[in-house]
Amino acid sequence: MKRQLVLENGEIFIGKAIGSEQEKTGEVVFNTGMTGYQEIMSDPSYCGQIITMTYPLIGNYGVNRDDFESITPSIHGLIVKEAAAYPSHFRANLSIHEWLKLHDIPGIEGIDTRKLTRMIRDNGTLKGRICSMDIDVSSVVEELQGMDLMKDQVSRVSIKNRFINPGHKERVVLMDFGVKKGILKDLVSEGYEVIVVPYNTSATDILSMQPDGVVLSNGPGDPTDVPEAIETVKDLIGEVPLFGICLGHQLLALANGGKTVKMKFGHRGSNHPVKDLRTGQITMTSQNHGYTVDADSLIETELEITHINVNDGSVEGFRHSEELIFSVQYHPEASPGPEDAKGLFKEFKSMLQAHAARKEITHA
Repeated sequence: MKRQLVLENGEIFIGKAIGSEQEKTGEVVFNTGMTGYQEIMSDPSYCGQIITMTYPLIGNYGVNRDDFESITPSIHGLIVKEAAAYPSHFRANLSIHEWLKLHDIPGIEGIDTRKLTRMIRDNGTLKGRICSMDIDVSSVVEELQGMDLMKDQVSRVSIKNRFINPGHKERVVLMDFGVKKGILKDLVSEGYEVIVVPYNTSATDILSMQPDGVVLSNGPGDPTDVPEAIETVKDLIGEVPLFGICLGHQLLALANGGKTVKMKFGHRGSNHPVKDLRTGQITMTSQNHGYTVDADSLIETELEITHINVNDGSVEGFRHSEELIFSVQYHPEASPGPEDAKGLFKEFKSMLQAHAARKEITHA
């Protein structure tokens, strides 16, 4: 069965239907990862987006029950050049088509994904709709041009009630803005007691848990769409060590007086080179974000840039000059992607130890 992708600029791509039969609208973005499509499709940071995979063959090793980054996927569609109909891997339980259908997510295969990717690179991300062949294209284009993208993604993907992962070391509160399972898994593997809380939890509630540190997770959308989280972060500054990841990184910048801007087409993939300005080391990183911290806006703040993107010079990390605060724009847990940046969890551990030492001196 044929299906089409209609874009707000009037472009139409016709291909073969995969997944659900429903029509779905979203921001069309692209990801350059060659593997890890299962983690990508289940990453909450893609909430409301239609993902274009630039690698031509997707689904060859199928979908298994273990490698999901969230229980309920929140993508609005998947676009591939070719979806493997018969995956081959001993862990595979489902094909891409079966998995998409199971979760009522539409997909399309067989279109020119290179052309679509170039279009996004030239024009920026585009609103699009995966739909049937019998719709009125002009009406869809007009509707796409007049509609706004969703602004409540974080509230959609964040948990509703807190929960605890027992541990025998420091207590860490993880603010869930759309956290990936891999981040939680790495924190638990360090032995921390991890309390995961909803995105709109107040600083008073967090501090009442007497945490040794707070992690601000990744998540979807524009960080200015969650002003309550910015206020919470402001109230936490100076009270407890803070480690921001992706959206959490952007929220930390805003809470400290910085600004964020929407990127033309964002960073989405598992091979983005980042330079640590402190050591000169280059790290290959996994990324998924459409907004970035404005470097010039940090000049008058107490934040010092520590990492930059080698490709475009954008801000990839910073630390506070006085407080125990640092953050990165990329995903150190590498789900999926290279594990070059996993040392950041050790850096967080060192920060917790420094905080404990400060408290001992204060109480002495």
